Amino acid sequence: MTPHDQTGAMTTDRDELGFEGASFTKTSFKGATMRRCDLSGVTMRSVDVNGLDIDGPDLPFGSLIVCGIDVVPLVEAALNEQFPGRELQTSQTPEGLRDGWVAVQAAWATTVADTPPEMVDAHVDDEWSLAQTLRHLVLATDAWLGGGIMAIEQPFHEIGLIFTGAAEMGFDLSVFRTDIPTFDEILEVRAGRQQMVTDALAGATPDLLAEERDNPWGVEGWRPTVGDCLRVILEEEWAHLRYIRRDLGLLSAERGDEGIDSTT
Repeated sequence: MTPHDQTGAMTTDRDELGFEGASFTKTSFKGATMRRCDLSGVTMRSVDVNGLDIDGPDLPFGSLIVCGIDVVPLVEAALNEQFPGRELQTSQTPEGLRDGWVAVQAAWATTVADTPPEMVDAHVDDEWSLAQTLRHLVLATDAWLGGGIMAIEQPFHEIGLIFTGAAEMGFDLSVFRTDIPTFDEILEVRAGRQQMVTDALAGATPDLLAEERDNPWGVEGWRPTVGDCLRVILEEEWAHLRYIRRDLGLLSAERGDEGIDSTT
């Protein structure tokens, strides 16, 4: 149910270039970067995968076969061990969702506190910075809580950062600011949105979690329940926490710092 990758692009927004069914033999893809590509069903045989780096937001909902073994359960177990409380993002109970929210907010508080001020706008390649990531999480909360659960007609705060390609998909971007807000502004709005989720979870009941809502992005074919909307919020929080800790760890290594640990 996670709708975005680490750069915020919706996972359904792919540019199809017509390689379906193609075969590549003795072709070098060394050092290549693939973003928002549909690699489902791809078969690789006798390939050199040393250092191959794969990251997909929909991985938990499918399979990834390596040497005949589906490694998705192994990856999920490793991530849950690395991020205690992450396993609760799929909880079906109000209590589990509340505990998962407490865990991910504590992890975010640590990350924000441990990030030096001069690094809040730093980023790796085309990935988002910490400041941009927090702005996107404001938007994610607005979409799935304000738009999805609360059915607010225009739920978005102007400080939110929408996903890549939104304009091309026809979304009205006029509500969002075009200037760059200060980090203090971002933290203030973010704190307000975090409290909104806390309040929503405090009043959640099994019956409420089962109620259906309209899809806040207007995607046909899926009417999420209130529980689904809350789980998407949790998935967004954990996924982007992992992305930013990974990137801050890389940036710290480049600087020779020891203060940011991407694994805790």
